[in-house]
Amino acid sequence: MRTLALGHHLSARRLHAYYVLTKPRVNTLIVFCAVIGMFLAIPDGLPAPATVLAATLGIAAVAGAAAAINCLIEQGIDARMARTRGRPLPRGELTTGEVATFSAALGGSGLAILYLLVNPLTMGLTLATFVGYAVVYTMLLKPHTPQNIVIGGASGAMPPVLGWAAATGEVSADALLLFLIIFAWTPPHFWALALYRTADYARAGLPMLPVTHGAEFTRLSVLLYTLILFGVSLLPFATRMSGWLYLAAAVLLGARFIGFAWKLYVDYSDPLARRTFRYSIVYLSALFAALLADHYLPI
Repeated sequence: MRTLALGHHLSARRLHAYYVLTKPRVNTLIVFCAVIGMFLAIPDGLPAPATVLAATLGIAAVAGAAAAINCLIEQGIDARMARTRGRPLPRGELTTGEVATFSAALGGSGLAILYLLVNPLTMGLTLATFVGYAVVYTMLLKPHTPQNIVIGGASGAMPPVLGWAAATGEVSADALLLFLIIFAWTPPHFWALALYRTADYARAGLPMLPVTHGAEFTRLSVLLYTLILFGVSLLPFATRMSGWLYLAAAVLLGARFIGFAWKLYVDYSDPLARRTFRYSIVYLSALFAALLADHYLPI
């Protein structure tokens, strides 16, 4: 009985380690934005439930595979950073071969689902997103340029476009507006984290903006990008993609974000940077939820 219990415990730990590899909190936000894209793509009514289910599963699987590849490539870096040293590879809970196999199986399954049950366009765009994050961002940009998160943010901004393509089989200008919102959101979101993790990134040898250009320049960059984001977030109303309900939410949420960025610039502290980072996640989730509400409850 004791042997069975020990085996069950080890099996549960390994399953949890694989689960952690997929970065579930990040993946949840990715899938949320993709699903919103599916619903916004249909002018009247709802997207087909089977399409929503298949696209959600496929996109989540490929996003999880990309996260696992990121952990595989950066295992040495992760071991040197307090924020990431508890991940499965630095802790020795999984081997390199196991992670590579898991990522290939998960990503391949996701792409197959998208190709067979959704449409080839969504599969192709999702594969390009995978390559953009796992290869272009992780291997080429992140170790070599402080603008890594700006350029690499294109991959992170793709989820609503993937959802839109899944629901309609095409990519419209409105889908690209959703892309632009997340693209503008990514730098202030990530640099708020980098500000209170500067020592971690310096120890790992990564050229993040506060490491290469200092904290003051980074705080100014957060403020400027937050102002850009505010302007970009108004574009759905300006193009008549959304109505007054969304506009009110965008203004209120954006004003709050600008408030955080301004305080961060004039009176920095690590706890404030943490709150700014956490609010940025709330901001994006609430903004996309407001888009969805406005879509079905036009005011």
